[in-house]
Order: sequence, then structure tokens, then C-alpha cells
Amino acid sequence: MDNFIHVFIHYLYEILPALAVGFFISGLVHEMIPEDKVLKYLGTGGIAPVFYSTLIGTLLPVCCWGSLPIAVSFYKKGARLGPILAFLVATPATSISALLVAYSVLGIKFAVYIFFAVIMMGVTIGLIGNRMKYVPKNTPEKIACPHCQANPEHIHTHEKKFRDKIVSAMKYAYVELPKEIGLELTIGILLAAGVATFVPAGKLIKTYLGGWIGYAFSIVFGVIMYICSTATVPLVDSLMRQGMNPGAGMTLLLVGPVTSYGTILVLRKEYGMKVLTVFLVSLIFISLILGLGFQLIAS
Repeated sequence: MDNFIHVFIHYLYEILPALAVGFFISGLVHEMIPEDKVLKYLGTGGIAPVFYSTLIGTLLPVCCWGSLPIAVSFYKKGARLGPILAFLVATPATSISALLVAYSVLGIKFAVYIFFAVIMMGVTIGLIGNRMKYVPKNTPEKIACPHCQANPEHIHTHEKKFRDKIVSAMKYAYVELPKEIGLELTIGILLAAGVATFVPAGKLIKTYLGGWIGYAFSIVFGVIMYICSTATVPLVDSLMRQGMNPGAGMTLLLVGPVTSYGTILVLRKEYGMKVLTVFLVSLIFISLILGLGFQLIAS
């Protein structure tokens, strides 16, 4: 039990700063970005909104935990499912720091392949999301201005002051959003700590690394554990030194940072079981294909 508490506190130290940043950005998105802009760039079909969302995600230094509140904010602003799923893939999967660490530890081939693989993975899953028949739930009703209802030519003169916008953004970020997804995030951290404490991962790693079992290990370990994109690089390097093939290592690099128990629980709550299942199945399948592709290149 002492070890579980120690691991749980360790996760809190890693995750809470990322969540704080994610909540802060989500508050700014909620208050500062006009809804018509979100609808224009992320609320339509086609590949362009998915690509924009993927590209933004690769540049933001936010992990899977921090990307969740931002995605929920975009969703409430009217973004379509495809761009949201693409954002949830690309944002945690890589970052500038992760790419630099990958170049330093694993070499240029790994770093370049990860960058383009993440874009391909995000765009593909986003396009799959666009094709899903999905009815948004918990979408807030738009509150129309009573003066506009009485007179369509009414000109708004009651815009919020900048200070009021900041207060509203912080209230949304650190009061409203934690109320909505805080329970799922807490349960996710507890589950991750439990797996890290009670599953003999070290023994499994040393025993089952070669061949197809390495790919299976990468998928299972990557899906259930929280591993940020930067921290995954030295982990994969150590696994490969113990016998894991490069393809399985690449699969872990791609799937590991994207998923966590928090991601799974929040996706299920906000979008339903169907969307969660499609997201996970697509992520697993595409990461396996890209891992096998890298194995061919590396061999």
C-alpha cells in the first residue's frame, strides 16, 4: 500500500502541472476564441479542419491529460468530432522536446518518422471521426440576446471587459471543467497507479520482448499506462537494448503517449462508447501498421 501511495503521488507530480496548463488553455479557448471562428476552421467536414487540428496538436507542448480539457472546450464551441479526435491523437503523441530527445537518443530516422507518423495517424483518425454518425450530447443551448430578438439591427454595446473575460476564463478552467471531468481524471490516475504498482512490468519486459509479443506488449502497455511523449523515448531505448525490435518500439512511441485511463473515461463520458471504441481500435491498428512500416525501414 505504501508503494501504491508513492506511485500515486509520483503520478500527481507529473500530471497536475500538465492538467493545470491544459485547463488554463481551455479557459482561454472558451472565453477568447469566438464560436464562429471555431465553427469556420474546425466545424466543417473535409480534410482541412482535421489537418489544422493535427498540426496545432503537434506544436502544443501538452500531454494526453492536458489535451482533454482543451478538446472538451473545442467540442463545446462547435468543433466536429473528426478534428477533436485528431487533436487528441496529435497533441500528446509528440512535441518539439520529444522530437529533440528522440533525435538525441534514438537518431534522426526515429525522430523524422515519428513526426510524419503522428500527422498521418491524427489525420486518418480524424477523417474516420468525420464519417461517423454522431449526435453531440450535452451541447449547451445558445442564449440569444433579447435586444437582437426584438430588433435584428441591434448593435451590441455590452462586450465584456478584458478583466471580466480573464475572470470568466479562469472560472471555466478551474471550476466548471474540473466539475465536469475531474472525477474521471482522478479515477484514471488511481487506476494507472494501481497498474504500475501491482503489475510486474519489469519481469514481463525482460521475458517477452521479441517478435510479435513485443508488438502486443507495446499496445497493452501503451494503452493502460500514462507515458508522456518525451519520457517514452528513453523507455523505448532501454527496451530496445533488452531485445525489443524497432517496430514494436515505434508502436509504443506512437500509442503510449496518446492514451490513459483518463482519456478513455472522459471520451466515454463526453462522446459515448461507440466513439471511444472506434478511437481505440483505429489508434491500435494504425500504430501497428506504422510500427511494422518502420521495422521494414530499419531492417
